[in-house]
Amino acid sequence: MARHKIGIVGIGKISQDQHIPVIRKNRAFDLVAVASTRGLTVEGVPHAFRNQTEMLEGVPDIDAIAICTPPQVRHAIAREILAAGKHVLLEKPPAATLSELTDLADYARERGLVLFTTWHSQYNEGVEKAREYLAPRTVTSLDIQWKEDVRKWHPGQEWIWDAGSFGVFDPGINGLSVATRIMPSPLFITKAELFFPENRDAPIAANLDFRIGDVTTNCRAEFDWRETGDEKWEMTVGTSDGSILKLTRGGRMLTIDGEVVVDGASEEYEGIYERFDELLNRREAHVDEQPFRLVADAFMSGRRITVEPFTE
Repeated sequence: MARHKIGIVGIGKISQDQHIPVIRKNRAFDLVAVASTRGLTVEGVPHAFRNQTEMLEGVPDIDAIAICTPPQVRHAIAREILAAGKHVLLEKPPAATLSELTDLADYARERGLVLFTTWHSQYNEGVEKAREYLAPRTVTSLDIQWKEDVRKWHPGQEWIWDAGSFGVFDPGINGLSVATRIMPSPLFITKAELFFPENRDAPIAANLDFRIGDVTTNCRAEFDWRETGDEKWEMTVGTSDGSILKLTRGGRMLTIDGEVVVDGASEEYEGIYERFDELLNRREAHVDEQPFRLVADAFMSGRRITVEPFTE
């Protein structure tokens, strides 16, 4: 089968660290173009443009484009790419609002094109094993701890503090994507506290309480960008039969009742592009809005708490 000709719009940290090297390793794809408003180029990629319009005009036989820009501008970019008859991969979070994502899903479906929302933490091996284990069980407790140092993971990225940039939910949505993937019952937010630095328009921390099916106690998430030292990307799940399941390292390690079930390497983006290849070959869309919807619910129902200013 012919390789998919793919381009990337937005050459920031995630593109450079993940998308570009992973695409190059995957024989199903041929990275033929990049677009950067800063005029960045990528060694070995034959075409470089300032935006998606130039890319579509310059490489008319391109098959698909991965959008790795900040979320505020993705809707217009994705719309233009879909209108040109090309398939789209959306880095997380997929858009600025739920309405924008719904519109893109409808627009792609009307044209028979692939739209793929990527939640990279879902592609860790431990996540799928956890889902399989919990499927026949009743969850009685959930504790999510997703904490990291914003200065380490978003150095100098002022856009993350703008309204509409999600703040601490930019990494926190990864934890929510794991939870929505593995829970045997839907999650509903019952309480939210959002902590905003007095000089910023996006939260630096958040606490959420959940209802999972009929379970209304001991279901909580804590997200914090003020963590120092090692990152905490973990969740602990209790079940009615007394089992304790724990996912750590973002889902790369799974233990059940203290026994290690999975201890894998980080191959999240490898899994994303393997899945994208499958979707392209089937011309099948995959739009998962559940993690995104929980973030929207948190902003809608949350109590805003002002905390000390944040400076880089």
